[in-house]
Amino acid sequence: MSIRSDFKKVKYFCGLIFSQNQAAEAALQMLREFLPEVDSRSAAIPFTVTDYYRAEMGEPLFRQFVSFKELLAPEQLPEIKMATNELEERLAARGKRTVNIDPGYLSDANVIIATAKNHYHRVPLSKGIYAHIEYVLKDGRINFLPWTYPDFQTEAYLDFFRRLQERFKLAKKGR
Repeated sequence: MSIRSDFKKVKYFCGLIFSQNQAAEAALQMLREFLPEVDSRSAAIPFTVTDYYRAEMGEPLFRQFVSFKELLAPEQLPEIKMATNELEERLAARGKRTVNIDPGYLSDANVIIATAKNHYHRVPLSKGIYAHIEYVLKDGRINFLPWTYPDFQTEAYLDFFRRLQERFKLAKKGR
């Protein structure tokens, strides 16, 4: 028989997709309403792997990742995703989003991203939010899965997540 224990705290991040820097900056300011202080930020990386957001947000598109200083409980992910969805609506212009915000977290075992879209490899959490397992972390390495998004396999993204692993290790030690 297994014995239940509380989940260990995790390192949260958000991936923002945008075409206008001011939309991303506004989103970052508004994230402070429900997430801790930002402690790291990637460069704005060209987002070219899909046309999915172009009609809504224009082009060129960029993705930027940010992480947050304090470790939080993983079970907060559905509430955070619902809050970021509301934030996207608040920042919309003429009925179109100006920024897409994908919250997620890094744990000792994996990188999880929240989504409201179900698929065969996603796990229902609560309130219509699913966990999308993007990477498995094993033997200190980031390992892809058959459904790992192509952009998440690029060196620019991997650089951010490797640095996020290091920040997570330091945060667990209280530094």
